[in-house]
Formats: sequence, structure tokens, C-alpha cells
Amino acid sequence: MDRTTPEPDVTPEAPPADTLDDIQHSTPLEETAPAKGVAAEHAASSERDGAEEATAAEEGPAGETPAGEVSVGAVPAEEGVTASEGESEEKPAVDIDTDTASDKASGAEEEVPSEEAPAVEKNTPSEKTPAVEEGVSAEKAPAVEESVSAEKDPADEGNTAAEDTSVTDEGTSEGDGPVEPPDEPVAPRKWRDRHPVAARNVGWTVTGLSLLLVCFALLMPTSAPKFTPGVFLRIPVEAVLGAAVLIVLPRRPRIAVAILSGAILGVLTVLNLLDVGFNMFLGRGFNVVLDWVLFDDAQSYLKDTMGNGGAIGAVIAVVALVLIVLVLMTLAVLRVSNVMTRNRDAASRVTLVVGTAWVTCAALGLQLSGPGIAARTTVARVEDRVNRVQATLKDEAAFAKEAKKDAFGGTPGDQLLTDLRGKDVMIAFIESYGRSAIEDEATAAGVDATLTAKNEALTKAGYSAKSGWLTSATYGGSSWLGHSTFLSGLWINNQNRYRTVTAGEHLTLTGAFQRTGAWRTVGVMPGVQKNWPEGKFYGLDNVYDSRELGYEGPKFSWSTMPDQYALSAFERLEHGKKRDKPLMSEIILTSSHQPWAPIPKMIPWDQVGDGSVYEGIEKAGKDPADVFYDSKKVKEEYGKSIQYSVNSLIDYVVKYGSKNTVLVFLGDHQPLASVSGSNASRDVPVSIVAHDKSVLDKIDDWGWTDGIKPDKSAPVWRMDSFRDRFLTAYGSTPKP
Repeated sequence: MDRTTPEPDVTPEAPPADTLDDIQHSTPLEETAPAKGVAAEHAASSERDGAEEATAAEEGPAGETPAGEVSVGAVPAEEGVTASEGESEEKPAVDIDTDTASDKASGAEEEVPSEEAPAVEKNTPSEKTPAVEEGVSAEKAPAVEESVSAEKDPADEGNTAAEDTSVTDEGTSEGDGPVEPPDEPVAPRKWRDRHPVAARNVGWTVTGLSLLLVCFALLMPTSAPKFTPGVFLRIPVEAVLGAAVLIVLPRRPRIAVAILSGAILGVLTVLNLLDVGFNMFLGRGFNVVLDWVLFDDAQSYLKDTMGNGGAIGAVIAVVALVLIVLVLMTLAVLRVSNVMTRNRDAASRVTLVVGTAWVTCAALGLQLSGPGIAARTTVARVEDRVNRVQATLKDEAAFAKEAKKDAFGGTPGDQLLTDLRGKDVMIAFIESYGRSAIEDEATAAGVDATLTAKNEALTKAGYSAKSGWLTSATYGGSSWLGHSTFLSGLWINNQNRYRTVTAGEHLTLTGAFQRTGAWRTVGVMPGVQKNWPEGKFYGLDNVYDSRELGYEGPKFSWSTMPDQYALSAFERLEHGKKRDKPLMSEIILTSSHQPWAPIPKMIPWDQVGDGSVYEGIEKAGKDPADVFYDSKKVKEEYGKSIQYSVNSLIDYVVKYGSKNTVLVFLGDHQPLASVSGSNASRDVPVSIVAHDKSVLDKIDDWGWTDGIKPDKSAPVWRMDSFRDRFLTAYGSTPKP
């Protein structure tokens, strides 16, 4: 092989006719790149490749192209074709094989599309066509990868005459068709690349909001009145510890811990929001073991007050809110974690400084208008929840044993309530009738005036009364807990206890009347809208629920019917009929149930009828949304609803009562905190009214106030103590 054989001179012009048939691949001139400096580039390429490639050419087998050589036929220098690493980054040189057969030249145009770069085929002993690396770079001039020497031996060139050449993209498989590279570098398409300053500002804003969201979740209180600026101007120790852990973790564990921490923080935030709602309505936090069942009651309440569509919309909104909180909290923790990792040194210094500040504030007990600056709110709250769960589980077993103990459980019927024989006894619960109705300035004037007027009406009709206070087992709602506590003599302050006691045979006050066999026992339950198996536990011979009272009028928000109508139906169905024994009745009055709008009005008893007369009254009433969310109006309307219920009950006794009538009436619980106040007691008024003064003489030693309005200084008992006191006062003999 002669290394001095000159390279054929290639010019931009078309080749002479006598050499055209020797060109392996013929490409129209207008499709090739400008040939400016082609010959010079070719010579420079030869010098750059040096003796190493030439030696490789000499050492190759005779009649074959040495490994690594590529025969290039009329390769145009189109833009967008990038040289592989280590090769020329300038415009490609054109390598023409001068020994090409004329029939190959005519077929070249058929194999190579006119708008694509012609292929460069590597000549190997196996006759295969491996891909030549090709890339696109916005910062480099396009070039075709070269692997052959600028100077070739004519004998060697002949070995490639029968092979087609191809240029393929990097990473493509053998045999792929030619791919046209882009004509120019691709411009940045991302928004952050086009607007770097705005992108940076948005990024820091998102990071700041993420950090604020995390701190808010760690510091948020669980009751609405505690949401003050000072609560959030503290240092949460959980944030310091979390930052320290995330900074030192490797990438994958860090991401996993950040996602898990964000999800846990989201769950805790949802529980905190539930605490806020439960404290507002029920005066206590959310019990993660027992309170899930209350959501069914909440949905029923929404359906009754907002309609089916409104209830479904509210449920969807709540579910969406929960999902949003979980997702946002997870993304926030992950965002802060990523930023700390990218700025590890700065984040480490800040964490150290904040941690030192927390320790200092904790040691010195520094405070800002109440809570300490060094906060451990989330840790303390988790500990509290764990303790409450443990206490709840222990309470379940302990209460089951307690419910089996009963001072009057073994007392025969003939030894129960002997001093009330022959009396018609009514036990009436007034919904949400709490101490605040009598003592709160917003409601006291109207309620006190009603109590005074009705006490005078009772006295005029020959009745006497005594009143005191009972501390209810519930607050703001869950009326059935108050009812069961009062009647069973057990402290029923959660749903689990309620299920336990109602599934047993513990003697209730109403059940004691039934056990004697001297009374017919009935229940009037306008708030019950489906089957109520608890009626058997309470010892009621018959229960009239909302479906059996014959009401044909409109609902008044949650209340299925006005109290006056429920009492009128009781008179028609039971009390007004002739009987062979006295009547003991449990009556639930619901017109004073939230949202306290619209409120019924008293009408003549003979006009009550089937209740259709209330259509106009309901339409003329106020909209619940206009009342319930107005802090002033809601108290005013609550007071009016209590006045209506008291008027209905006392007017009924005055009109339909007799010398044998004994009335025990009380509230089941205080109204919710937005009405009674965040620091209100759980006390409710209780009164006993009787025409026979000897009935009240039996309770002279109780110290109760005369009349149906208890004095502030009247005794306050736990509601579960009433059953035993009442049974004892009226001739019952204890026998466990």
C-alpha cells in the first residue's frame, strides 16, 4: 500500500462526466452542504488522524478494509449532524471512492432519500453495518464522525466499492433507516429557561409557603378560640428534629422519610381539624376509637337540614378537603427537604441555630403572651391521643363490669315506686335546654320571662314545682347519651358505653315503672325516623316514632314536627284515652334542636289537627343559614326555641293535666359552644311538677329551688345520680 497516494481532489462543482460512473453515491449538488474549504478540511483531517490510522490501514488484511475504516460516498455536510466524542467538530469532509462501479452510482439515489443525509457504512469482514454515533449539540458545529485516514491506498478502496453506506443516529440498531437531524440547535422550551428570574422567585415563594404550611400544621391548636397569632410565633421542636434527620439522610431514604412524614403530618392535621369541630359542637376532642359512628348521624343531620343534594355536596367537599390536606402536606415536606439538600451547608447552620434557640427558650421558660416559645405541640398531642386510645380500650372492659352492678337490679316490682302509685308520670326531655339558656345575657331575658310566666300559670292551675341542676354526660349534641345517663343511672359519655348498656339488662327509670306492672309505659319519639330497638331496653310497652304520630305538616329544619303537635298526638293516641292503669310516658321534644330556624309558633290546641296548619308558619320562618352562622342571631333564636318548647310543655300540662299528673322535665345537654360559650358548664336544669303536694314533700331534703327556674345556688348533681335518688325518694327498696 502506498501511503503517498494523493487523495482525490473534491470540489463543490459536479464531477467530470468520465468520473461520474466511479462515484459510489451520487447526490445532487443542491442537496449537499456548501463545500467551502472541503479540500482544506480533508487535508487537515488527514494530518489530525496521523500515522496511527495509516499504520492500521497497512496492517489490515489484503483485499479488506482495515477495521475502523469507513468508506464515505458523497456525504453532504448538513447541519444538525454532530460528531461523536473525540472526533472533528467542524463541517464534514467528503470522501469519494474512485473505484466505485458505475451501476452502484445509479442505485445510490434510490437508497438515499433526497432530503436526508446519505449514510456512512462501516466496512467490516462480516459485511454488517454498525451505527455511527451522531448527536445534536446547540453549542457545537455539526460534523460527521470520521474513522478513516485522509490518504487511502487505491487497492484498499476497492474493497468497499460493493458496500452501501449509511449514517445512523447514536443508539439505533443496525439496519435502521437514515434519520434527518435537526437543522439548528433546539432552543430552550421550558418556562423556567425562558424566564429564569421569575422561575427563581416562584420557586422561593413555593418553598416559603411549604415551610409555613408545615409549621402551621405543627403548631395549630385544637379549638377555635385558641387560634391567635401568639400560638404560631413559636419554635416547633418537631421541625428542628425533622430537618436534622432529612439533611443527613442519603437521597432515597430521605425521599421516603419525607413522603412518610408529610403523610403522617397530613393525617394529624385532619385529626386536629376534627378536634376543632368536635370542641365547637360537642365540647370535647375527637375520639379516634369511638366517634367514627357519629359521621353517619352528621350526614343524617345534613340531609335533614340541607336536603339530599346539599348533604351529598357537603360529603364530597369534606372528602376533597381531606385529600387536599394529605397531598399538600406531603408535597410541602418533600419540597422543604429537597431545598435543604441542595443547600446542605446553609440548612445545617440554620437548623443548628434554631435548635439552640429552642433549647435556650425551653430552659428559660420564655413565653409570648401565654404559650412558651419552645413548643412541642405535635409530640404532646400524639401522646395525648395514644393515652386516650388506651384509656378508651380499658374503659370498655371496666364499664362492662360496672353496668352489671345495679343497686335496684334485684328489687321486685312491688317494692319499686310505691309512693307514686296511681300517678300519671311524664318524663320530658327538652332538646339543648342548658344552663346558658337561663343565665346567658343573650337568652336569659326571654327565657326567664317565659319560665316566670309559666310558673304562675302552673300555680294558678294548682301545681307546684321544684328545680335543680344536673351535669350532663354530653355537650352540644349526642342527646341519646344524656337520655341514657339520666334513665340508667350510669355515666354514658361515649358511643361505646351506650352500645354496652343498651345491649344489657340494666334497670332504667322507665323500666322500673314497667317492672311494677302498675303503669302502661309509652315513648313519644318524634326525632326517631327508623326502627329503634333500644325501646325494649328502656322498658317501654309502645314507642311512637315520627312515622306513627300522624304528622302531615312540614319539617322545621332537623325537627320532624313542632313540639305542640307531638304533645297533641300524645294526647290523642294515649293520654286522652280511657285506661285501666295510669300512664308513664317518656317524651322527647325536638323543636329546640339546632340550627334553631325556622321556629314554630304556638297556635290554639284545637287547630293543630294533622299538622298541615304549620305550612304557612314554616314558610314564614327564618332561613337556617341566616341564623346558624350569625353569632348574635343564633343565640337569639336559640332562646326563642327554648321558650317555644317550655310554652308547649307547660301549656299542655295546664290544659290536659289532672290531679294525678306528675311531670319531670329537663334538658339533655347544653347547646353547642358557639351559643353556650367555650367555657360553659355541662349543667342543665331539671324540674319536678306535681298537682299533689305530697309528691314534692318527698324531695324536701334535696334542697331544690321552688318553681321551674332553678336558682344559681341550687344543688348540682351528676346526671347519673338522679335515678337512684328518685327511686329511693318514692319508696323503692334497694336490692342488688
